[in-house]
Amino acid sequence: MSTLQTSSPLRLGILGGANIAKQFTRDVRPSERVRVTAVASRSEDNARAYAEANQIDTWFGSYEAMLASAEIDAIYLPLPNSLHAEWAIKAAEHGKHILCEKPLALNRDEAERMFDAAERHNVLLLEAFPFYFQPQTTDMMTLIGEGAIGSVRSMQANFGFTVRDPGTNIRMKPELGGGALLDAGSYPLSLIRLVMGGAPHSVQAVATWADSNVDISLMATLLYADGRRAQLSCAMDGANHRLATIVGTQGTIDTEYLNHTSDEIAGNAYGYLPSQMRVRRGIPNSVPFEAVTSQTGSGFLFAAERFAQMIASHDEAASAYYMQASLDNAATLAAIIESARTGRIVEL
Repeated sequence: MSTLQTSSPLRLGILGGANIAKQFTRDVRPSERVRVTAVASRSEDNARAYAEANQIDTWFGSYEAMLASAEIDAIYLPLPNSLHAEWAIKAAEHGKHILCEKPLALNRDEAERMFDAAERHNVLLLEAFPFYFQPQTTDMMTLIGEGAIGSVRSMQANFGFTVRDPGTNIRMKPELGGGALLDAGSYPLSLIRLVMGGAPHSVQAVATWADSNVDISLMATLLYADGRRAQLSCAMDGANHRLATIVGTQGTIDTEYLNHTSDEIAGNAYGYLPSQMRVRRGIPNSVPFEAVTSQTGSGFLFAAERFAQMIASHDEAASAYYMQASLDNAATLAAIIESARTGRIVEL
């Protein structure tokens, strides 16, 4: 993997003018480790307007022009899901590190081709789940690793919201990789993969389908070879909800696993809230839950700085870990949607 001097900020370009990239750019701006220095769009006028509106110094009138620039070290890729593989591979071929929005790929074959390109061209490819890099997630895994709840036996994780402008929203377009599972369900699945430590051996799912033929809501059961189970729920037709319960042999953890967090209950400038987490260290319900307090902040900032740190330190172990997690996630997502469409249990 190519490296940077630790004293040099990572020069990051935004590939495409997606709305989520505006929040990403804003939240990463305070970083001394990462600097968003450019944006590319499919037209010069759009790129210039986006750059000026988001305090970005440089713009490119095509994706290819930014990838060819020697002034860019890495890209943030927030394009529609169906375009992730194509542009991640092209970025790798130009020697750019890639921080890719979730879900990384539509299936394991795409994910493997993306990682193969990154390995061939000696760059880092990292899937950008903001909550994954939150200190709260680190604290949760520390509790589990220390045996605070014994051995994990099962868990449930959910995430859902009401999709806005369903007639035009890309989340409702199957050709762009839309649907509740890929958009919302990839979050609880990634948490499940983190806690369970690997992919399930089989899945069973049911879904409700929108007129556009994307899943508007879905529930799945994940079965593991050692008898453990996990349940996933996601939706684009309900009130916002996001919670996971992890059950061990000696206790329980509840977590909201939010992407972006704040110490403030109300009044945060960006609408960020505390992400609640609590642990019960014991078997009976008479044991009270303890609140767990963690450092707060933007998950975009935490993810971008972890990305830069991995590049600067040539962290092969972390790169390999995150790669395997993304490959497992891609394979599991594909199996879940196949099960939902066929009504069968699908083995990975």
